[in-house]
Formats: sequence, C-alpha cells, structure tokens
Amino acid sequence: MKTAAKNSKATTQKFIEIHDIIDNIVLLSGGNACLVIEVQATNFSLLSQEEQDVKVLSYSSLLNSLSFPIQVFIRSKKIDISSYLRQLDEEAAKSQNQLLKNQIKLYKDFVQELIKVNTVLDKKFYIAIPYSGLEGGINMRGNNFFPSAKSKLSSKAESLHSMLRRMNLPAKTLGKEELVKLFHEIYNGDFEQINETVLGSKFPIVKRQTI
Repeated sequence: MKTAAKNSKATTQKFIEIHDIIDNIVLLSGGNACLVIEVQATNFSLLSQEEQDVKVLSYSSLLNSLSFPIQVFIRSKKIDISSYLRQLDEEAAKSQNQLLKNQIKLYKDFVQELIKVNTVLDKKFYIAIPYSGLEGGINMRGNNFFPSAKSKLSSKAESLHSMLRRMNLPAKTLGKEELVKLFHEIYNGDFEQINETVLGSKFPIVKRQTI
C-alpha cells in the first residue's frame, strides 16, 4: 500500500512538469525553463478616455516590440476577509466610544451583506517568459543549461520591465518562495495555508485528492 501511494504521488508530481525552482528560474521537464513577472493591475474603467487610448496604444506597442514569446496569465482569487471582520470586532470591543462602536458594527454588517451578494476577488496579472533548451544550442545541456537559461531569461525580463515602466505599470520578477507559493495555490486551491515545509520545497506540492 505504501509503495502504491508513493508511486501515485510521484506520478502526480510529474504531471505538473516542474522539475525545480532555482533563484527566480522555473526549470521544466523537457529541457525548458521560464521566468514569471507579476504586473500590478490598473483599473482601466476609472481612466479617462484619453488615458485608456494611451494604455491601449502602449500595450499594442509593447506586443509589437517583443522579439520573444510571452504568456499572459490572469488569476482571479477569492479573498477570505474573515480575519478583517474579526479585526473589526476587536476594534469595536476596545473602543470606549459608544458612537464609534455602533459605527463599526454598522460597517461590519454592511461588509457582510456585501459579500453575500458579491464575490470579493483579487485579480493578479502575470507574464511568463519561456526559455527553450534549443536557444542555447547543443552545447548548452547538462551543467551549462541553467547558466544559459538564467542569462537569456534575465535579459528578456529586463527588456520587458523597461517596456512596462514606459506604461507606468509597476512589476516585479517573482523569486523562489513567491513562485512556490503561487504554483502551490494554483494546484491546491486559493485558501491553502503555506507552511514552512512548502516554502522550503524545490517545487510546488500537489496534494492527491481521494473520494
């Protein structure tokens, strides 16, 4: 039974195709790699028509300027606000001002009613930059693969960061712990607790579900 469970877990881990994560580089099976950039969202609907036109033209220019492929990934994540509601209760309990207590209670009731009707989502935007072992040539295998992947991906990322800065879009390249957390949440659900064991892993852990 233990052997069967171990083999099943190994098969599941193989399915995600992530071999390792070193620094900010995701090493994939098949001799490939990628780097992930998180881009801060902009509320497009709140921009003026002129500002919207500038954003659209800037994005079009960015795509036309690329000399390498990218993948844009948009993730909508449900926000658990239970801790925020508990914080409101704590603030109300500490306050000596009865009027303030009532206002906090009314606000909490409003938030609770709001989330019953509307799902509170947090949108995250990511850009994945791929690297193929073929880019480094036949001599870039084995021990030479990672230095080549890191060098070429870093160069591509810097070019993309420069374009994003011209669009006034703050962005950052995700490091190892951020990548492990991101992939772990994608494969295991939005509300998984990320413990020290997971953050110390080389790659995301996929939990096997049983019925």
